[in-house]
Amino acid sequence: MGTLLSRSVQPNPLRRNRKCTLLKVLIVDDHEALRAGVRSVLESRGIEVCGEATNGQEALAKAIQLQPDIVILDITMPVLDGFTAAREISKRLPGVGILLLSMHESSSMVNVAKSSGARGYVAKSEGVARLIKAVDAVAHNKTFFPN
Repeated sequence: MGTLLSRSVQPNPLRRNRKCTLLKVLIVDDHEALRAGVRSVLESRGIEVCGEATNGQEALAKAIQLQPDIVILDITMPVLDGFTAAREISKRLPGVGILLLSMHESSSMVNVAKSSGARGYVAKSEGVARLIKAVDAVAHNKTFFPN
């Protein structure tokens, strides 16, 4: 597995003059405890959490403002759901990797995730190791979906 601390492929164009860029992640979930847990896991591995949002509309605004490398999005949220937010973020910021994190584990949800522009999908029940593998894959411009 490659390093999570930097992106070797297509770094954020706003930070081109740095040789090694820290991975910047925006966490989006309507549950504060989940955001705090994901933040803790990522930061313990040297990943910068550049912001948090509680719904898809806020996620879109913060993604445009903060220019993260990856957005970790819940699917079921108020105001604007994760699929719609993923489509909008992908359209406006095509270089941003989107990883959907959800309590849903159905293949139909994974198919919708793929069509929404997401590069990865992890069920919340799968645990920290799987989330880290997914972040690593998306950071290196790969996809990460269940079989």
